[in-house]
Amino acid sequence: MSNQPNLKPLYPPHPSQQEPEEESPQIQKTVDALSLLPHPEGGYYVETDRDPLRIPNPFAPTSDTDKDRSASTTIFYLLTPNRSFGAFHRNKGRTVHVWQRGRGRYVIIHADEVEGGKGKARVETFVVGPDVAAGERMQWVVEGGKYKASFLLEDGGSGESKEGLLISEVVVPGFEFADHDFLRREKMEELLTEEQVREMDWMLRVE
Repeated sequence: MSNQPNLKPLYPPHPSQQEPEEESPQIQKTVDALSLLPHPEGGYYVETDRDPLRIPNPFAPTSDTDKDRSASTTIFYLLTPNRSFGAFHRNKGRTVHVWQRGRGRYVIIHADEVEGGKGKARVETFVVGPDVAAGERMQWVVEGGKYKASFLLEDGGSGESKEGLLISEVVVPGFEFADHDFLRREKMEELLTEEQVREMDWMLRVE
């Protein structure tokens, strides 16, 4: 499942995740400086760029007003000890991720590879961070149609989790909530084995 065989099972590293507690002063400085807002997936975000170039909607338009998209959009995304994971979701477009600071773990369910319900989906997981010699990634791309989730990792004494995991994301074509959906439990049970569901269902969004 992973190109980093030393990774631990996918159980919550932070017992009290997503609690509505106040952030530490150090993290609150980042939230305030970047004007971050709580994200529906978990964590915080802010849109920093929306390309004024409009292109034809490459997906099936849902209405007469849904015929085009921005060429791209860019956001900052931050996970913190109080908002420590982003729930499984997918986008129709591709997302380019760029590491900024901290360490986290990503989980990708390749649902697009088993369209039509034939077999179980491939699951990929990896760590993002600065230690590229150990296999950590500083750039990664998630193509459209794949479910992804992420969570903050403990700092291992180096201090990253105190500041959270900060990344940038570029979505092509530009992000619209019409192109986005969360993974539901019934869909997870269709895509994964029972053992995988038990290991990963904590990363589903709570309705």
